[in-house]
Amino acid sequence: MKIKICGMRDPENIRQVAMLLPDYMGFIFYDESKRYAEGHITPELLAELPESIKKVGVFVNASTEVMKEAIEMYDLNAIQLHGRETPRQCTEVGELGVEVIKVFSVDDKFVFENALLYETCADYFLFDTRGKDYGGNGFPFDWELLKNYLSPKPYFLSGGLNLENLKQLSKVRPKPFAIDVNSGFEIEPGLKNMDLLKELMQMVKDNN
Repeated sequence: MKIKICGMRDPENIRQVAMLLPDYMGFIFYDESKRYAEGHITPELLAELPESIKKVGVFVNASTEVMKEAIEMYDLNAIQLHGRETPRQCTEVGELGVEVIKVFSVDDKFVFENALLYETCADYFLFDTRGKDYGGNGFPFDWELLKNYLSPKPYFLSGGLNLENLKQLSKVRPKPFAIDVNSGFEIEPGLKNMDLLKELMQMVKDNN
C-alpha cells in the first residue's frame, strides 16, 4: 500500500518527511486552505526531493491554465482535483503529462456510480469525508460504504486518518491503493509530527 502525506508547506518539515520516503507528497494550491503552500515552498525546495517521491498539486475548482503553470513551475507529477471539475477538464489535466487523482466526498448519501463518469480520465480516485470544507475535515467516513465501490479503478483512502483508526484498515474492502494522511499526523496545520509519521511508515511496512 502506498502512502501520501498531504498538506506540506514548512520547508524544514518537508525535508524531514522526505527522508521517510513516502510515495507521494501533497502540496495544496487552494488559497482558502490553512495548509496553502504558495509563498512557503519554492521550485528549488521541491527539486531537492528524492525522485521516488511523486509531487502532487492539490487544486479546488482552478482553471486548467493555473494548474499547467504550477506543474511547470514545481515539476509536479500528479494533480489532485478536489472540487467540481468536469470529466472534460479532468481529461485536459491528464493531457498535461501528469497523473490525475479525482476526489469524491463521501457520506451515507454518496452514490459510487457517480465516479464512473471519470473512469477514463482519472488515474486514481480519492475518497474523502464530506464536510463543510473541501478536505481537511478531520474525521473519517464510514468505511463500510466502500463495499458499494465496484470499480477496478485504484483509489486513495482519505479523511481523518490517524494511527488509531488505521489499525482497522485491514478490514476495508476493496483494499485501497494508497492512504492519504494529513490532519491526524499534525502538530499544527501544515506541520507534520515526525514521530507519528515514523510509526505510520512502520505500520504500513509491516502490513504490506
